Amino acid sequence: MTAVRILLLVVGVWLGWYGISGLFDLPPTDLASVAIWFAGGILLHDAVFAPVCAAFGLTARRLLPPTWWAVTACGAICSVALVLVALPVLDRSNAMSSNPTVLDRDYPLGLTVALLLVWSLVLTAHAVANRSGRRHARIQRRGLRTARATKTGP
Repeated sequence: MTAVRILLLVVGVWLGWYGISGLFDLPPTDLASVAIWFAGGILLHDAVFAPVCAAFGLTARRLLPPTWWAVTACGAICSVALVLVALPVLDRSNAMSSNPTVLDRDYPLGLTVALLLVWSLVLTAHAVANRSGRRHARIQRRGLRTARATKTGP
């Protein structure tokens, strides 16, 4: 286990150095732009995204039964990731009309299909977990009855 941690540490430090060394070749104006985008991303996350996610999570936890919490959280995380990845291509107003291969697919339809797939998997995962949970409870009850039947009195 220690060897794995040391390996992960070495790989992490190397990847960090690789990323930082790529910044050394940039001119000062590009470095300023990188710093602004980096700080803006952190501020956007901490000031907007994290509180919205916390409020959504608390609300969902109060409204949904406990068996739905884990699968709904997983579906929500996947949905947010898909929407964030798709944001740049959803608005076609800035597409280059002279080059039709720039945005050559129906990206809103693709996002819709991906989200439907994610949430159908969420429903399937909940159904499978609920079914196996009921079966496990049945087995436990049967075992408890058997133990009571075979137990001798004091």
